[in-house]
Amino acid sequence: MKEIDFAEMDDIKVGHAQNMDAGTGCTVVICEKGATAGVDVRGGAPGTRETDLLDPVNLVEKIHAVVLSGGSAFGLDAAAGVMQYLEEKNVGFDVEVTRVPIVCGAALFDLAIGDHRIRPDKEMGCQACLNATSPACAEGCVGAGTGAMVGKIFGVSRAMKGGLGCYAVQVGDLKIGAIVAVNCLGDVIDPETGERLAGLLNEDLTKVADTEAIMIQSYAEKHNPFVGNTTLGIIITNAKLTKSQATKLASMAHNGYARSMRPAHSMFDGDTIFTMATGDVEADVSVLGLLSARVMERAVVSAVKKATPLFGLTCSADLE
Repeated sequence: MKEIDFAEMDDIKVGHAQNMDAGTGCTVVICEKGATAGVDVRGGAPGTRETDLLDPVNLVEKIHAVVLSGGSAFGLDAAAGVMQYLEEKNVGFDVEVTRVPIVCGAALFDLAIGDHRIRPDKEMGCQACLNATSPACAEGCVGAGTGAMVGKIFGVSRAMKGGLGCYAVQVGDLKIGAIVAVNCLGDVIDPETGERLAGLLNEDLTKVADTEAIMIQSYAEKHNPFVGNTTLGIIITNAKLTKSQATKLASMAHNGYARSMRPAHSMFDGDTIFTMATGDVEADVSVLGLLSARVMERAVVSAVKKATPLFGLTCSADLE
Protein backbone atom coordinates (compact mmCIF):
# COMPACT_ATOMS: atom_id res chain seq x y z
CA MET A 1 0.00 0.00 0.00
CA LYS A 2 1.29 3.44 -0.91
CA GLU A 3 0.03 6.97 -0.37
CA ILE A 4 -0.91 8.69 -3.62
CA ASP A 5 -1.74 12.24 -4.60
CA PHE A 6 -5.48 12.83 -4.76
CA ALA A 7 -5.02 13.90 -8.39
CA GLU A 8 -4.47 10.20 -9.20
CA MET A 9 -8.08 9.30 -8.39
CA ASP A 10 -9.57 8.29 -11.75
CA ASP A 11 -12.67 9.93 -13.32
CA ILE A 12 -13.00 12.38 -10.42
CA LYS A 13 -12.78 16.16 -10.29
CA VAL A 14 -12.76 18.21 -7.09
CA GLY A 15 -13.60 21.90 -6.95
CA HIS A 16 -13.83 24.45 -4.15
CA ALA A 17 -15.35 27.89 -3.84
CA GLN A 18 -15.36 30.09 -0.77
CA ASN A 19 -15.99 33.56 0.58
CA MET A 20 -13.20 34.27 3.05
CA ASP A 21 -14.82 37.44 4.39
CA ALA A 22 -18.05 35.58 5.17
CA GLY A 23 -16.19 32.49 6.42
CA THR A 24 -18.02 29.88 4.37
CA GLY A 25 -17.68 27.81 1.21
CA CYS A 26 -18.51 24.60 -0.62
CA THR A 27 -16.71 21.65 -2.16
CA VAL A 28 -17.96 19.59 -5.09
CA VAL A 29 -16.79 16.14 -6.20
CA ILE A 30 -17.84 15.40 -9.78
CA CYS A 31 -17.96 12.09 -11.64
CA GLU A 32 -19.43 12.86 -15.06
CA LYS A 33 -19.67 9.21 -16.12
CA GLY A 34 -21.61 8.43 -12.95
CA ALA A 35 -20.56 6.74 -9.72
CA THR A 36 -22.32 4.10 -7.68
CA ALA A 37 -23.08 5.75 -4.37
CA GLY A 38 -24.12 5.15 -0.78
CA VAL A 39 -24.48 7.23 2.36
CA ASP A 40 -24.50 6.75 6.11
CA VAL A 41 -25.73 9.53 8.41
CA ARG A 42 -24.71 9.00 12.04
CA GLY A 43 -25.07 12.39 13.69
CA GLY A 44 -28.28 13.53 15.37
CA ALA A 45 -28.60 16.85 13.53
CA PRO A 46 -28.07 16.27 9.80
CA GLY A 47 -28.71 18.60 6.88
CA THR A 48 -28.73 16.56 3.68
CA ARG A 49 -30.00 16.50 0.09
CA GLU A 50 -31.02 13.58 -2.14
CA THR A 51 -29.92 10.89 0.29
CA ASP A 52 -33.16 8.87 -0.03
CA LEU A 53 -32.42 7.99 -3.65
CA LEU A 54 -29.25 6.21 -2.50
CA ASP A 55 -31.38 3.56 -0.79
CA PRO A 56 -30.67 0.34 -2.72
CA VAL A 57 -34.43 -0.23 -3.28
CA ASN A 58 -34.76 3.02 -5.28
CA LEU A 59 -34.38 3.50 -9.03
CA VAL A 60 -31.32 5.62 -9.72
CA GLU A 61 -28.11 3.58 -9.82
CA LYS A 62 -25.48 6.29 -10.24
CA ILE A 63 -24.89 9.86 -9.12
CA HIS A 64 -22.87 12.58 -10.80
CA ALA A 65 -21.75 14.78 -7.92
CA VAL A 66 -21.66 15.26 -4.17
CA VAL A 67 -21.65 18.74 -2.66
CA LEU A 68 -20.32 19.48 0.82
CA SER A 69 -21.23 22.97 1.98
CA GLY A 70 -21.11 25.38 4.85
CA GLY A 71 -24.06 27.60 5.68
CA SER A 72 -26.07 25.02 7.64
CA ALA A 73 -29.30 24.03 5.85
CA PHE A 74 -29.15 27.27 3.83
CA GLY A 75 -25.98 25.99 2.16
CA LEU A 76 -27.80 23.13 0.46
CA ASP A 77 -28.71 25.71 -2.20
CA ALA A 78 -25.21 25.26 -3.66
CA ALA A 79 -26.35 22.00 -5.25
CA ALA A 80 -28.60 23.94 -7.65
CA GLY A 81 -25.52 25.50 -9.22
CA VAL A 82 -23.92 22.08 -9.60
CA MET A 83 -27.06 20.79 -11.30
CA GLN A 84 -27.08 23.71 -13.71
CA TYR A 85 -23.41 23.21 -14.57
CA LEU A 86 -23.84 19.50 -15.24
CA GLU A 87 -27.07 19.88 -17.22
CA GLU A 88 -25.33 22.38 -19.50
CA LYS A 89 -22.68 19.70 -20.10
CA ASN A 90 -25.44 17.14 -20.90
CA VAL A 91 -24.54 15.09 -17.83
CA GLY A 92 -27.31 13.37 -15.90
CA PHE A 93 -30.10 10.82 -15.78
CA ASP A 94 -31.83 10.69 -19.19
CA VAL A 95 -35.50 11.72 -18.95
CA GLU A 96 -35.80 12.27 -22.74
CA VAL A 97 -36.51 16.02 -22.64
CA THR A 98 -33.25 16.67 -20.78
CA ARG A 99 -30.78 15.01 -18.49
CA VAL A 100 -31.25 15.41 -14.74
CA PRO A 101 -27.92 15.46 -12.89
CA ILE A 102 -28.08 13.40 -9.71
CA VAL A 103 -26.45 15.61 -7.09
CA CYS A 104 -26.33 14.62 -3.44
CA GLY A 105 -25.21 16.91 -0.68
CA ALA A 106 -24.83 17.72 2.98
CA ALA A 107 -24.22 20.90 4.95
CA LEU A 108 -22.31 21.80 8.09
CA PHE A 109 -22.88 24.62 10.56
CA ASP A 110 -20.45 27.54 10.20
CA LEU A 111 -22.80 30.46 10.85
CA ALA A 112 -21.15 31.39 14.17
CA ILE A 113 -18.16 33.10 12.51
CA GLY A 114 -17.84 35.50 9.61
CA ASP A 115 -21.09 36.86 8.17
CA HIS A 116 -23.98 34.45 8.79
CA ARG A 117 -26.07 36.28 6.18
CA ILE A 118 -23.81 35.02 3.38
CA ARG A 119 -24.06 31.29 2.67
CA PRO A 120 -23.13 28.95 -0.18
CA ASP A 121 -25.71 29.45 -2.93
CA LYS A 122 -26.36 28.49 -6.55
CA GLU A 123 -23.66 30.86 -7.80
CA MET A 124 -21.04 29.50 -5.41
CA GLY A 125 -21.95 25.91 -6.33
CA CYS A 126 -21.49 26.71 -10.00
CA GLN A 127 -18.16 28.41 -9.28
CA ALA A 128 -16.93 25.32 -7.42
CA CYS A 129 -17.66 23.29 -10.58
CA LEU A 130 -15.79 25.78 -12.75
CA ASN A 131 -12.85 25.46 -10.35
CA ALA A 132 -12.89 21.65 -10.68
CA THR A 133 -10.37 21.59 -13.51
CA SER A 134 -8.49 18.61 -12.09
CA PRO A 135 -8.96 16.00 -9.37
CA ALA A 136 -6.35 17.68 -7.18
CA CYS A 137 -7.67 18.55 -3.72
CA ALA A 138 -6.63 21.72 -1.90
CA GLU A 139 -6.71 21.46 1.89
CA GLY A 140 -7.19 23.60 4.96
CA CYS A 141 -9.44 26.68 4.96
CA VAL A 142 -10.97 26.03 1.54
CA GLY A 143 -14.37 24.97 0.27
CA ALA A 144 -16.60 23.39 2.87
CA GLY A 145 -13.79 23.66 5.42
CA THR A 146 -13.54 27.46 5.22
CA GLY A 147 -15.62 28.19 8.32
CA ALA A 148 -15.18 24.84 10.05
CA MET A 149 -14.30 24.76 13.75
CA VAL A 150 -13.59 22.05 16.32
CA GLY A 151 -13.90 21.85 20.11
CA LYS A 152 -17.04 23.96 20.41
CA ILE A 153 -18.56 22.78 23.67
CA PHE A 154 -18.00 26.27 25.21
CA GLY A 155 -18.64 28.18 22.02
CA VAL A 156 -16.34 30.05 19.66
CA SER A 157 -14.15 31.64 22.35
CA ARG A 158 -12.35 28.37 23.15
CA ALA A 159 -12.79 26.58 19.82
CA MET A 160 -10.06 26.00 17.24
CA LYS A 161 -9.98 26.10 13.48
CA GLY A 162 -11.09 23.03 11.56
CA GLY A 163 -10.73 22.60 7.83
CA LEU A 164 -10.90 20.35 4.80
CA GLY A 165 -8.57 17.40 4.33
CA CYS A 166 -7.83 14.75 1.71
CA TYR A 167 -5.91 11.48 1.76
CA ALA A 168 -5.64 8.58 -0.72
CA VAL A 169 -3.82 5.26 -1.06
CA GLN A 170 -3.28 2.63 -3.74
CA VAL A 171 -2.96 -1.16 -3.39
CA GLY A 172 -2.23 -2.80 -6.72
CA ASP A 173 -4.84 -1.40 -9.10
CA LEU A 174 -7.18 -0.43 -6.28
CA LYS A 175 -7.39 3.24 -5.30
CA ILE A 176 -9.34 4.66 -2.39
CA GLY A 177 -9.37 8.13 -0.89
CA ALA A 178 -11.28 10.40 1.46
CA ILE A 179 -12.30 14.04 1.49
CA VAL A 180 -13.60 15.47 4.76
CA ALA A 181 -14.69 18.82 6.16
CA VAL A 182 -13.93 18.64 9.89
CA ASN A 183 -16.34 20.72 11.98
CA CYS A 184 -16.84 18.53 15.03
CA LEU A 185 -18.13 19.22 18.53
CA GLY A 186 -15.19 17.38 20.04
CA ASP A 187 -11.42 17.12 19.75
CA VAL A 188 -9.27 15.74 16.92
CA ILE A 189 -6.80 13.01 17.86
CA ASP A 190 -4.05 11.53 15.71
CA PRO A 191 -4.78 7.77 16.03
CA GLU A 192 -1.20 6.87 15.14
CA THR A 193 0.38 8.88 17.97
CA GLY A 194 -2.46 9.62 20.38
CA GLU A 195 -1.63 13.33 20.13
CA ARG A 196 -4.52 15.73 20.70
CA LEU A 197 -4.15 17.98 17.65
CA ALA A 198 -7.05 20.41 17.96
CA GLY A 199 -10.25 20.93 19.87
CA LEU A 200 -11.44 22.64 23.02
CA LEU A 201 -8.74 24.98 24.33
CA ASN A 202 -8.01 25.11 28.05
CA GLU A 203 -8.83 28.29 29.96
CA ASP A 204 -5.51 30.00 29.19
CA LEU A 205 -5.84 29.02 25.48
CA THR A 206 -2.43 27.34 25.37
CA LYS A 207 -3.30 23.68 24.77
CA VAL A 208 -6.14 21.32 23.93
CA ALA A 209 -8.36 20.24 26.82
CA ASP A 210 -10.59 17.11 26.93
CA THR A 211 -14.13 17.62 25.61
CA GLU A 212 -15.28 14.12 26.55
CA ALA A 213 -14.19 14.56 30.17
CA ILE A 214 -16.11 17.82 30.43
CA MET A 215 -19.22 16.27 28.90
CA ILE A 216 -19.09 13.35 31.33
CA GLN A 217 -18.76 15.67 34.31
CA SER A 218 -21.82 17.66 33.19
CA TYR A 219 -23.95 14.66 32.22
CA ALA A 220 -27.04 15.92 34.10
CA GLU A 221 -27.20 19.31 32.36
CA LYS A 222 -30.17 19.61 30.01
CA HIS A 223 -29.41 22.89 28.26
CA ASN A 224 -27.77 23.03 24.85
CA PRO A 225 -24.47 24.97 24.96
CA PHE A 226 -23.42 23.99 21.46
CA VAL A 227 -23.17 26.36 18.50
CA GLY A 228 -23.59 23.72 15.80
CA ASN A 229 -21.24 21.16 14.34
CA THR A 230 -21.16 18.32 11.75
CA THR A 231 -18.30 16.60 9.92
CA LEU A 232 -18.91 15.72 6.28
CA GLY A 233 -16.92 13.15 4.31
CA ILE A 234 -16.76 11.31 1.01
CA ILE A 235 -15.04 7.99 0.29
CA ILE A 236 -13.98 7.75 -3.35
CA THR A 237 -12.76 4.50 -4.91
CA ASN A 238 -12.29 2.87 -8.30
CA ALA A 239 -13.75 -0.39 -6.96
CA LYS A 240 -16.82 -2.07 -8.43
CA LEU A 241 -19.67 -1.83 -5.92
CA THR A 242 -23.42 -2.23 -5.77
CA LYS A 243 -25.50 0.45 -4.04
CA SER A 244 -25.79 -1.82 -1.01
CA GLN A 245 -22.03 -2.31 -0.87
CA ALA A 246 -21.44 1.42 -1.30
CA THR A 247 -23.75 2.09 1.64
CA LYS A 248 -21.89 -0.48 3.74
CA LEU A 249 -18.59 1.15 2.82
CA ALA A 250 -19.86 4.53 4.01
CA SER A 251 -20.88 2.88 7.27
CA MET A 252 -17.48 1.29 7.79
CA ALA A 253 -15.72 4.58 7.03
CA HIS A 254 -17.35 6.08 10.13
CA ASN A 255 -14.77 4.08 12.11
CA GLY A 256 -12.30 6.68 10.86
CA TYR A 257 -14.41 9.41 12.48
CA ALA A 258 -14.61 7.48 15.73
CA ARG A 259 -10.84 6.94 15.88
CA SER A 260 -9.93 10.56 15.13
CA MET A 261 -12.72 12.66 16.71
CA ARG A 262 -13.80 12.43 20.34
CA PRO A 263 -16.68 12.35 20.66
CA ALA A 264 -18.08 11.57 17.23
CA HIS A 265 -21.73 11.20 16.21
CA SER A 266 -23.18 13.30 19.03
CA MET A 267 -26.76 14.57 18.96
CA PHE A 268 -25.34 17.98 18.08
CA ASP A 269 -23.44 16.75 15.01
CA GLY A 270 -24.83 15.76 11.63
CA ASP A 271 -21.90 13.47 10.82
CA THR A 272 -22.36 12.09 7.30
CA ILE A 273 -20.24 10.04 4.88
CA PHE A 274 -20.96 9.40 1.20
CA THR A 275 -19.37 6.76 -1.03
CA MET A 276 -18.61 7.28 -4.72
CA ALA A 277 -17.38 4.19 -6.60
CA THR A 278 -16.32 4.53 -10.23
CA GLY A 279 -16.47 0.77 -10.84
CA ASP A 280 -13.22 -0.39 -12.45
CA VAL A 281 -11.54 -2.81 -10.00
CA GLU A 282 -12.81 -5.89 -8.18
CA ALA A 283 -12.21 -5.69 -4.43
CA ASP A 284 -13.42 -7.33 -1.24
CA VAL A 285 -15.84 -5.08 0.66
CA SER A 286 -14.29 -5.91 4.04
CA VAL A 287 -10.86 -4.81 2.80
CA LEU A 288 -12.38 -1.68 1.30
CA GLY A 289 -14.05 -1.00 4.63
CA LEU A 290 -10.86 -1.11 6.68
CA LEU A 291 -9.08 1.00 4.07
CA SER A 292 -11.92 3.55 4.04
CA ALA A 293 -11.58 3.99 7.80
CA ARG A 294 -7.82 4.45 7.46
CA VAL A 295 -7.97 7.04 4.70
CA MET A 296 -10.77 8.89 6.49
CA GLU A 297 -8.85 9.17 9.76
CA ARG A 298 -5.78 10.46 7.90
CA ALA A 299 -7.93 12.96 6.01
CA VAL A 300 -9.36 14.21 9.33
CA VAL A 301 -5.85 14.66 10.72
CA SER A 302 -4.74 16.44 7.55
CA ALA A 303 -7.74 18.79 7.72
CA VAL A 304 -6.74 20.26 11.07
CA LYS A 305 -3.00 20.22 10.36
CA LYS A 306 -3.50 22.16 7.12
CA ALA A 307 -5.92 24.65 8.70
CA THR A 308 -4.73 28.23 9.12
CA PRO A 309 -5.90 30.96 11.52
CA LEU A 310 -9.14 32.72 10.58
CA PHE A 311 -11.34 35.20 12.48
CA GLY A 312 -8.99 34.97 15.44
CA LEU A 313 -9.34 31.21 15.81
CA THR A 314 -6.23 29.27 16.83
CA CYS A 315 -5.12 26.48 14.50
CA SER A 316 -3.22 23.30 15.25
CA ALA A 317 0.09 24.71 13.99
CA ASP A 318 -0.16 27.57 16.51
CA LEU A 319 0.20 25.07 19.37
CA GLU A 320 3.37 23.41 18.09
